Amino acid sequence: MSVIKVHDKIFIPYLSEGIILEKVKELAVQLDADYAGKKPLFIAILNGSFMFAADLFKYLSIEAEICFIKLASYKGIKSSGHVITAIGLDTDITNRHVVILEDIIDTGKTMHAFLPQLRNQQPASLKVAILLHKPDATIFPINIDYCCFSIPDKFVLGYGLDYDGLGRNIRELYQLNEAAEA
Repeated sequence: MSVIKVHDKIFIPYLSEGIILEKVKELAVQLDADYAGKKPLFIAILNGSFMFAADLFKYLSIEAEICFIKLASYKGIKSSGHVITAIGLDTDITNRHVVILEDIIDTGKTMHAFLPQLRNQQPASLKVAILLHKPDATIFPINIDYCCFSIPDKFVLGYGLDYDGLGRNIRELYQLNEAAEA
């Protein structure tokens, strides 16, 4: 891993692909145990969670379904403060065991706005599984049931996360080089 430039920003290595995949495998083992015999429905939040969801599904051994929805709250490297539903849920979740797959929770606003909508549909259970959590940035407390990594309140890129549309295809996670911003 080396320093990379995306648009006008410099990013430095943060988490290698190997470390990420090891945590995703550990999460799959936990989900296999927790949902044995329950056939859960995973709802992956696009765009950022697509790599996380795909890798997680490769390691699950339980019967499970997946669907995708699109929620957005970012513009550039900052949260816009508004949650937009671009593609909605078209699957009935009544009496289903539902696990939300999200790439990152920082302020918590997106999940805070979305979870009540799901609870109104009366799932048998509703859990949240995330790749990254920024506890220092959390304004809207969210019950996170499964978390691969807690990270500082720094902007990260790669493994599905982007900076103005670029960088999602990078296999590792990179962190904004704040020294280069000064």
